Amino acid sequence: MSAPTELAGLRATVDRVVYMPQLEAPPERPFPFVYFITIHNDSAETVTIKGRKWVVTEEGGQQIVVEGDGVVGQFPCLKPGEHFTYNSYHVIGADSVAQGAFFGVTKAGAAVFTRIPTFKMEAPVTA
Repeated sequence: MSAPTELAGLRATVDRVVYMPQLEAPPERPFPFVYFITIHNDSAETVTIKGRKWVVTEEGGQQIVVEGDGVVGQFPCLKPGEHFTYNSYHVIGADSVAQGAFFGVTKAGAAVFTRIPTFKMEAPVTA
């Protein structure tokens, strides 16, 4: 399969990012953030989302790369005009910036992607 191309009209929006201290987090990354994302298919193609890749860059430059199949265990098939909304979370140890992309395939078999808008997660100030 050839390298994916960016599909005009396939887009992602970051709807909300919320600090959720009640969620579990490891001691070295104690700040959990829930993010809400919508994948919109405003193209003329039917697209099945097959995977995603995230790069989370913490203050100081440490990067965490997360990639895998599907989106929250699903492979949404979006016809023109449809959208898929979900939420998931990241845990951070310091102020961080997240960016990434969703990868899919059109009904005709073309590999496509759309970028996820960059968003910030700011660790709360602790006394």
